[in-house]
Amino acid sequence: MVEDTPRTPAATATLRPNALGFVDALAIGLNATSPAYSLAAVIGPIVALVGVHAPGVMLASFVPMVLIASAFYYLNRADPDCGTTFSWVTRALGPTAGWLGGWAITMTGVLVVGSLADVAVHFGLLAVGLDGWAGNTLIRQTLTVLVIVTMAALCVRDTQAAARLQNVLVLLQTLCLFVFAAVALYRVHAGTGSLDALRPSVGWLDPFGAGGTALTGGLLLGVFVYWGWESAVNLAEETTDPSSTPGRAGIWSTVVLLATYVSVAFAVVAYAGTGYLTAHADDEEAVFASLAREALGGWDWIVLLAVATSALASTQTTIIPASRTALSMARRHALPRRFGLIHPRYRTPAVSTWWVAGTATVWYLLIHRISENALADSLTALSLLIAFYYALTGIACAVYHRRRLTSGVRAFLFIGAGPLVGAGMLVWLLAEAVIDMADPANSSGGTSWFGLGPPLVIALGLSLVGLLVMLARRAASGAFWAERPTVHEAPDDGPKASRPGSPGPLDDAEPEVGGRAVTGRR
Repeated sequence: MVEDTPRTPAATATLRPNALGFVDALAIGLNATSPAYSLAAVIGPIVALVGVHAPGVMLASFVPMVLIASAFYYLNRADPDCGTTFSWVTRALGPTAGWLGGWAITMTGVLVVGSLADVAVHFGLLAVGLDGWAGNTLIRQTLTVLVIVTMAALCVRDTQAAARLQNVLVLLQTLCLFVFAAVALYRVHAGTGSLDALRPSVGWLDPFGAGGTALTGGLLLGVFVYWGWESAVNLAEETTDPSSTPGRAGIWSTVVLLATYVSVAFAVVAYAGTGYLTAHADDEEAVFASLAREALGGWDWIVLLAVATSALASTQTTIIPASRTALSMARRHALPRRFGLIHPRYRTPAVSTWWVAGTATVWYLLIHRISENALADSLTALSLLIAFYYALTGIACAVYHRRRLTSGVRAFLFIGAGPLVGAGMLVWLLAEAVIDMADPANSSGGTSWFGLGPPLVIALGLSLVGLLVMLARRAASGAFWAERPTVHEAPDDGPKASRPGSPGPLDDAEPEVGGRAVTGRR
């Protein structure tokens, strides 16, 4: 039934329109991927799998990402909703699929925010020479919780100030990465490196050089590296030209990330060689912290600062999609109304932001008490949730715009075929990941939970909790589940209604429950 609680100022407030421009959205999309930290986390494991072809895997991983980015762009043009995948999949495939997609997005935030804040603290302490503090668990956890609270407070208080901070952080970490790459490549060319340097080759861009099985594992890691660029689209209702700016920012984010990842991968592989990277595949600190000392000497703080700022920025930007998705779900009665409350002064989703930050903090502290491996396994479980909701979005794009696919070659390729191919690749990777994670020997430390790898247990457990919450919510209020899939009729030049907070192009035909219209927005 429809909830009839009285409207409060927070319930009637809307997100602040025109608060962000293209550059702000681009910076947020880039920082949400945490480029420096992502490279530190995966370059070793990727090299262990594919050797010198790591740059090629980075290039191959870009393909499904840019295809899904195209889906985000065209779906956002039709429906600039801060709930992104949740809203679009609901319209195209129905409420149940949409709800599960929204749940996956919120859970990715819960799983990774604490780990990102922990990395920011750890590498930040190393950058300023406080190695003893970095190795003290109590100090690290205390500072990590403080970072999460601070970033959440900034998200609540001022979206524009948060965006300005993101602009500074993305510039800082990108500059640091390129300085590191340039110095490393110069030392390889000059023959002054202290490790087993290799001469870069164009052949390194061939992702198939190491074989199919190795490529599959590398692509799974590559999906994690690119994940997060869509955070810009979750800010659609707060950007200028909401039907275009967020989608363009998302696409350009993937392009900038491609250039960053391929160039740094070339530099790292060339300077360190495959033996060093393979030997330290499970130690992100050794890959970037130790390698930075080797390449830069006393200037190693540059790379340490890059990783710290990268993780700090991503701590904040990862809260954004999870909180905005919860807001969108609450506006359509898919979650309790309180998750949709907007701060009347700051015009931000205060309740959902603090809920994401609080839940992520509890998860971080809880999983740390189990073991360090459990924290790593929770991050590995992310790949399943990411592949799931990205694939849903690609399918939803083709289904939602199905009547436009025969209108021209461009529409067929970029709205239909491209997103479907991207979704197909992600479904294949998802299946491969499930098979791989089912074997406990492939998990961190080779541990077993219920006869399965811990990452798969975590992903399945969160999915089961999501199903139970969905059933409970449907029993409490079935309004959202009365919605039916629809088809988009708008022309190529944009949506029928793109004003933030206004009804979308299909909201003129909302279903009715109990004689009252069930609207998609407030």
